[in-house]
Amino acid sequence: MAIECLVLGAGQEVGKSCVVVSIGGKRIMFDCGMHMGYLDHRRYPDFSRISETGDFNSALTCIIITHFHLDHVGALPYFTEVCGYQGPIFMTYPTKALAPLMLEDYRKVMVERRGEEEQFSYDHIVDCMKKVTTLDLKQTVQVDKDLQIRAYYAGHVLGAVMIYAKVGDTAMVYTGDYNMTPDRHLGAAQIDRLQLDLLITESTYATTIRDSKYAREREFLKAVHKCISGGGKVLIPTFALGRAQELCILLDDYWERMNLKIPIYFSAGLTIQANMYYKMFIGWTSQKIKDTYAIRNTFDFKHVCPFDRSLINASGPCVLFATPGMISGGFSLEVFKQWAPSEKNLVTLPGYCVAGTIGHKLMSGKPTRIDLDKDTQIDVRCQIHQLSFSPHTDAKGIMDLVEFLSPKHVILVHGEKPKMATLKGRIQSELGIQCYDPANNETVLISTTQNVKINATKMFMRSCSHVDLHSVTKSAPCLSDFSFGDSGASNLVRNEKVAEGILVMEKNKTAKILCEDEFLQTLHVKEHNVQFQYSRPLEVCREQVSCQSSSGLLPSNGSSPERW
Repeated sequence: MAIECLVLGAGQEVGKSCVVVSIGGKRIMFDCGMHMGYLDHRRYPDFSRISETGDFNSALTCIIITHFHLDHVGALPYFTEVCGYQGPIFMTYPTKALAPLMLEDYRKVMVERRGEEEQFSYDHIVDCMKKVTTLDLKQTVQVDKDLQIRAYYAGHVLGAVMIYAKVGDTAMVYTGDYNMTPDRHLGAAQIDRLQLDLLITESTYATTIRDSKYAREREFLKAVHKCISGGGKVLIPTFALGRAQELCILLDDYWERMNLKIPIYFSAGLTIQANMYYKMFIGWTSQKIKDTYAIRNTFDFKHVCPFDRSLINASGPCVLFATPGMISGGFSLEVFKQWAPSEKNLVTLPGYCVAGTIGHKLMSGKPTRIDLDKDTQIDVRCQIHQLSFSPHTDAKGIMDLVEFLSPKHVILVHGEKPKMATLKGRIQSELGIQCYDPANNETVLISTTQNVKINATKMFMRSCSHVDLHSVTKSAPCLSDFSFGDSGASNLVRNEKVAEGILVMEKNKTAKILCEDEFLQTLHVKEHNVQFQYSRPLEVCREQVSCQSSSGLLPSNGSSPERW
């Protein structure tokens, strides 16, 4: 059996995650995302590579969505309602609740505000979600008689999971996005030690080793405080769900301790809805939030309030969370145009920004001017501050997960090409595991070993139980003197008698191993013994008789020997 992995998105790039895996005759699509940096045909995965005829229902066994971020779910309504896929779709309860909010917010920004051509409608989003079957953590779901899947907690954002899939004896894990360290509102990723043929893992921070979370938080708070103390405005471009809640918790707690009166605003109207879902799915949050929930709900922020557009040019300092993250459009771009020309203001970028977005341009080196189009330029005189509050794991976390699971093969996705190549080299040299980093639309073929179940008869098992004790010295230790892996135990095993049997494999029956006598009985054949006796040519015998006669060895009466 082999695993075929077709990378339709997030191959040597971050964006439009979509990987189609063929395993044991089953074909699974992991994630169905869009690329936030493109507005042309590169926005969506090339679905024609799944089926040239467009018969996606026959081409796919199921779709599994790991979490609600648009680069993992953004193309799903288009694929189901426009392209026509009607098969099974799986995601967790929080993802099913929050994905429609993200999709509709994106649709409004792109269509109603920017005038882009509509890719899918509000009704498409609703109809798409009706097709979804929900998953719970560590719940094993039998998709059909051969394919089973299981979800594991991934951290990252509310409801995010890693997916374990198994067909027969072939098994794999697709991580989606994950975080190996806990933060203020989510726990760390958790997964069992599994026997895997393949691990497909994100590699966003393939070469980054982060410093302590405490140091990063302190640096962030110091930069924000310095800006507002000087009368400046702080713009924090972020998506409405995920890092927004993490940073709101951090700032709300800091404002409370420092008794600050500077307003903290949140621009997104769906924040109230988002916080409602965070309260609803409190079981998916960090242990600290769950423990204190009965006393105080962490998501009821004291110092965070809604933002009105009329306040963009208001005097005085403030902190504003504006969506979307990466300054890829929408309200965060509108505010950036107004605040960027002032040296007093600060733009702090808390997470990863995809290539092609303004956020990425700011992170790549502070520009003095940004050209939005041929008619619009933005003068950039504000302070730019980048801090890694990203919910992705770093290089150490990726290596820890790969070492823990110890799969036979690893495929890297969701990362930048040169950094992925570095991580690939580390996995192969340090862990001795074959690793691949395919580009978009490339296919990787993974060979696997298929195990066959064999029944052994009682007679054969008895023949296996006899140990050749002649080769074991009196001073040889017993098996209980060894722990697994000791060389002495392996030496003792080599002294055991090797049992011989006959493997019988019949159509539609479980294979079995028999002793020789049983095999003959199975074939209804009687045992035949062939005996061999040494004989000598007659001429040689006569020569010997002649010699004996001349030597006087024959009887005196001259008679011949009784038998030759």
